[in-house]
Amino acid sequence: MTLVYLNGEYKPLSEASVNVLDRGFTFGDGVYEVIPVFNRKVFRFDEHMRRLENSLTAIFLENPYSSESWSSIFEKLIASVDDTEQSIYLQITRGVSERDHDISLADTPTIFAMSRPISKKDFSSGISAITHEDIRWQYCDIKAITLLPSVLLRHKAKQSNAKEAILIRDGYVTEGAASNVFICKNNKIITPPKNKHVLPGITRDLLIEILSKQEIACFETAITEKELWVADEIWVTSSTWEIVPVIKLDNKPVGSGKPGALWSSVNKLYQDFKSNYCN
Repeated sequence: MTLVYLNGEYKPLSEASVNVLDRGFTFGDGVYEVIPVFNRKVFRFDEHMRRLENSLTAIFLENPYSSESWSSIFEKLIASVDDTEQSIYLQITRGVSERDHDISLADTPTIFAMSRPISKKDFSSGISAITHEDIRWQYCDIKAITLLPSVLLRHKAKQSNAKEAILIRDGYVTEGAASNVFICKNNKIITPPKNKHVLPGITRDLLIEILSKQEIACFETAITEKELWVADEIWVTSSTWEIVPVIKLDNKPVGSGKPGALWSSVNKLYQDFKSNYCN
């Protein structure tokens, strides 16, 4: 039986519920993590825990558990799912209080976690994306549960028969609606630097790490909208999508209009790393 974890208890998803006055519901007052599991092994556990800690600190919440406790919770959830490749969703809200903006009114966080099979998507032939003004708030480095802007951006992409929206703020690329962005020009790989407008993506950082070990230069520097348009290759990365080539941008081909040779070699490096990590 697939279980979820809610406030210290394991129970079937159908039996899990939270108070309607939970601040996650009334204010979107909380943070989350999405953590892939390959071969029943949590992928980049320490890195996800550091990002969770950073998000909690940024919204003035203490981490309710140690890394050891989180690991134990995840292991039990993973064991309840038949599939070996899974995705853990973890959410912590400030908890229940009267509907008042004062954060001190809530003293017990609501803690929810579940694991479910990863829905395999084959994006090896590439995806289409649109460009859009970055309409999100000023603290995108916090993995907050308030995702309405990203939901709307993904819907706008879908309306254009695309999978992702690549966001532009003041003439510069920030990230995708739910991904980080890389471009390649003349075999030079570039990704925007981490700042308040860019989520510190775990897959993003791992890719940079892999490239560094292979002595393949990856530059963390600002990307102008013009540079995006003339890129030979564009990739988007996320924990569940991994590394995906963008072959069409606003209905115009990117480079040759097919996944590039650099993406193919870099994706192989990533898949090799994942295979070695989880075996």
